Amino acid sequence: ESLHSSIGLLGISAGSLLLAVRFYSGPRAAPLIPSTALGVLLLVLSSLLAYAGIRRSLRNSSLFLTLCLTISVFWCGYGVVFILRGQGVLNDAGDFRDALVPGLVTFTLALLIVAVVGFLCREVILALIASAVSLASAHEVALLYSPAFGSSAVACNYMVVCFLGGYFALGRILCLLTKEKIALPGTDLAKNKTREQIQPAGGNANHFAVTGLILNMLSASVFACRLLGVTGKLFIGQVPWLWAAGIYQLGVCVLSYRAMDVLMATFFGFTSILKLAGGYCLLYPIWQPEEPSFPTPFLVVFSILFVVLALFLALQSPLDGLYLLVYVAYCIALACRPKGFFEGGPQGVDVAIFVASALMTLIHVYNVKASAKIPTGKGTVRALLARSSLLKLREGADLHAPYLGYSKYADAEILGYACSVLASFALTMTGDPQAPLATVVIPWVVVAGGILKLLGGSVAFARGKTLESSAFILYAVMWIIWGLARYGGLYGPTRSFHAAVGVVAFMLFNGFIVFCTLFLNIAWFLYSLTFFLITISFLLDAIHALPAGYDIAATLLFGLVSFYCFLSALFSSTFEGSSLPMGRAIVRLSGVGGGMTKCPHLPARKASSVKRIADILKNGGTCGIPTDTVYVLVAACNRPDAVEKAHQSKRQAQDRPMSLWISSLKQLEPAKHLFTPLLWDFMEAAWPSPISLVVPRGEWVDFLGMKDSAKYVGTPQSIAIRIPDCSVTTHLIDLVGPIAVTSANPTGEADTTHHNQVYAKLGDKVDAVLCDGPSPENIASTVVDCTKIDSGNIGFFRVGIIPKSQV
Repeated sequence: ESLHSSIGLLGISAGSLLLAVRFYSGPRAAPLIPSTALGVLLLVLSSLLAYAGIRRSLRNSSLFLTLCLTISVFWCGYGVVFILRGQGVLNDAGDFRDALVPGLVTFTLALLIVAVVGFLCREVILALIASAVSLASAHEVALLYSPAFGSSAVACNYMVVCFLGGYFALGRILCLLTKEKIALPGTDLAKNKTREQIQPAGGNANHFAVTGLILNMLSASVFACRLLGVTGKLFIGQVPWLWAAGIYQLGVCVLSYRAMDVLMATFFGFTSILKLAGGYCLLYPIWQPEEPSFPTPFLVVFSILFVVLALFLALQSPLDGLYLLVYVAYCIALACRPKGFFEGGPQGVDVAIFVASALMTLIHVYNVKASAKIPTGKGTVRALLARSSLLKLREGADLHAPYLGYSKYADAEILGYACSVLASFALTMTGDPQAPLATVVIPWVVVAGGILKLLGGSVAFARGKTLESSAFILYAVMWIIWGLARYGGLYGPTRSFHAAVGVVAFMLFNGFIVFCTLFLNIAWFLYSLTFFLITISFLLDAIHALPAGYDIAATLLFGLVSFYCFLSALFSSTFEGSSLPMGRAIVRLSGVGGGMTKCPHLPARKASSVKRIADILKNGGTCGIPTDTVYVLVAACNRPDAVEKAHQSKRQAQDRPMSLWISSLKQLEPAKHLFTPLLWDFMEAAWPSPISLVVPRGEWVDFLGMKDSAKYVGTPQSIAIRIPDCSVTTHLIDLVGPIAVTSANPTGEADTTHHNQVYAKLGDKVDAVLCDGPSPENIASTVVDCTKIDSGNIGFFRVGIIPKSQV
């Protein structure tokens, strides 16, 4: 429990020690730690802090998470700036100051907010660390503008952090040595854990939202400082802050999906695009002297997506919805000014974003941590809609659960469709083939259509959506390759035969996806088909045969279909019913996709699902269920007709005897006298576990009420019997009684390791499936021959998950 807290706080102390040494030796001609070495060490420590913060987030430690991730971002950007200084990119003192100040200003305020909330919530050590780093950053800003200020004040603040880290380390050592009998104040993590557990939980709180808001402050600070005259220019030295914010924002997006917060995850995905695009634009002076122009259609569409997202987010929290309107104004300001980030209008909105993000950071970090909440209007719109009969909000613990099984992530299809909209409208800017970089297209196509779509595809794959994830990943690769080639100067006026061959390969893959979507729904069929039209435009362009206007028409059509899918996914994730349906499958076959309707697929973590499976088994059905190894097909032993059905589901059934499973040895207690003492002791020692014991058939079978089912279980001489080490399975057996078991796959095929495979392999031979996602093991149980155990010999019919030595 204390490992990740110790790593985080001692990592902060180690970085502070490096910076204290650096600033104490600042007046020297040659600092003790060179700039490049310091930058690399800070990058290593920033990754360590990110790991510690994310791992501790699983323990609901919100303030520690915010502190670790905030300092991690700080030192990531800070370290890269020092590396640039060490490599001679920022030799001029003014450039070094202009590069550092936006980040220092942001983290001075952000860490001050964390410190205030820490003191209010009695997290004294965390609050002291945050305030010390905040003061060090403020003093460093003063030092950069007035060298007479001296660097000792900065070093002293970092030394305070070092002492706090030493104090924490001493407290943890004392706790360890005295077995928590002696604990210094503030270092007793068990007490902190108890306090966190008794705090009222406000639903599934997204603890990562605070970090995302601080990252919004960081990117806005870069441009706001230029408008306010704090920095003299926008240049490459500020790119580390923007790209660090963008990369960390992508991480916050993924972690927000992990926190089941779809709308905020989508918002953070959108803002990461703006951050990475801003950093890209500051690199322009490297390859061309004039500032780039921005595609107006893309930014208008981006503002529309922000408006729609703000409306849906306002249903959860009106204050969050209002906050998103600032980004609507930002996109409109960028669309109105041809030079985008470099002009005063968008920079003025950046000032508003900085202020609004700071206020939202304070509200979010306080509301997550404190028992008394700052009102945000949460639940107000929900209460109003509760009176409406037209729209009913979805709610409940299974709001983000996939239809089959479980996922650690919420659905990312909303972001995937939105990225398709953005990428398609970015392509409406044809650009100048002689100067492809004069218009900012690459960030919108590569980041939105590529990186974020890859992220959406990965999350979709984690949720078991194989087809959707394959399409997202394929399209992302296509956007990245075509965006870089067409708009990055890699693909000039001379068209290439090799490019055409590559596009044809993508068209073949997409043709297969179009065919598969016939069995999914109409919206996905149109989505994949319109992308096929885009790949045709890519091919025609490659062979220099593109008709005028075809590419614009194809991308607009794809963008409109993607926008409908975006709205449909938003509605389906927010409201009950199908306000904007995706449509039914165009082609419906009995063996394709029929398992959901013909065969109930029930989530294993619900007690009601286990009870329903038990009722099906009692009524003579056969069901696929999860176990401690792979999925199996079961029937109730007191229903001979069901046992015969399960037995006949296998080819060459006579060679595949079924096994017998019970939930406890108490079920065999009445027949204990029929087992030898050695065998009984061995069963007690071996179970519950993935070990099946083949024992001699005898009169004990009659005590289990198997009736005519006994002839289908085991062989005439012996029966394999097991108590599984799986609470769901044993609970089901408690409800039904002993069950007859066989593998959930046709004879000769591989074991079934996911509930989706059960119906696919067995079809109508299974009446219901209890879904628990991927099986915990890919190997079946170990089968031990105990028929001669009394003579001191055991054998092995199959060595499975449990090795011989353990048996």
